[in-house]
Amino acid sequence: MSRDVRAADTAQLSLFDAVSAATDTTAVTLGPGRAVSVAPANVDPTSGKAGPSILRHPRARRELWLGEHLVAYEFRHARRRSIGFAIGTDGLSVAAPRWVTQRDVDTALRERSGWILRKLTEQDQHAQRMRLARVNWHDGATIPFLGETVVAVLDARATGTILCTNTTAPPGIPRTLHIGLPHTASSEQIRDAVQAWLQRQALRIFEERCRHFAERLSVQVRRLSLSSAQTRWGSANANGSVRLNWRLIHFGMPTIDYVVAHELAHLRHMDHSPKFWDVVRSVVPDYERARAVLNEDVLPVLD
Repeated sequence: MSRDVRAADTAQLSLFDAVSAATDTTAVTLGPGRAVSVAPANVDPTSGKAGPSILRHPRARRELWLGEHLVAYEFRHARRRSIGFAIGTDGLSVAAPRWVTQRDVDTALRERSGWILRKLTEQDQHAQRMRLARVNWHDGATIPFLGETVVAVLDARATGTILCTNTTAPPGIPRTLHIGLPHTASSEQIRDAVQAWLQRQALRIFEERCRHFAERLSVQVRRLSLSSAQTRWGSANANGSVRLNWRLIHFGMPTIDYVVAHELAHLRHMDHSPKFWDVVRSVVPDYERARAVLNEDVLPVLD
């Protein structure tokens, strides 16, 4: 099994299309109609009161009231056959064919208002959780590792980065990660040292788990790479190449095993058919629980 520690975020077949920077898309097909000019709204046209704006897109060109919410969205014409909506970290983006009128766009947005508002709210809540999860890099910072918490300790006497385990410590006391840096080290130096250590641990563990599941599934992993993708936990190619997101190292082993098994199962079925899930279940019977953890947890912002 060859290995590659370069961060690669392109993939042929993704495990999930969305993690910490999700994008949901949908499309609406409409027939041609006449053009209608719509001025941006500043107050609710029904109540006359100003309402909250949800995730105003930084490149917003148009606004529309959806219920009690003023939604400012990015709009562009595109060579496509239908109106497409995309909900991302910036907010709502709309793409439409040139023959589609503004009235058609407004109608489509109102018809999908429930979905749009729900996804925008989810994105806003996710962004708030990400802000709270941002790591403040200093002596004593806490970092999740294999489902536990370790405490960063600046220790100029240490060579490199060493995880210490105190076997006499009471239960619940986190382990310490001794980093060979002085107390005058910058936050960037601490971050880089910790990330490098985490990636080394990720590669070591991923290699071992790939060997384990490859034998059980009778597949061959020809190349293993670490990924730093923001929207995928893993990917697999029919030629035996597998990429795994190094940030999986924050989770416990059951979650890591699920992602590894998921990707290696793709070496037998390059789809998400019932046969594929049967293969996953054959080696990870309770994979639904691990998948739920990936969907619900927010990783620390280590960048």
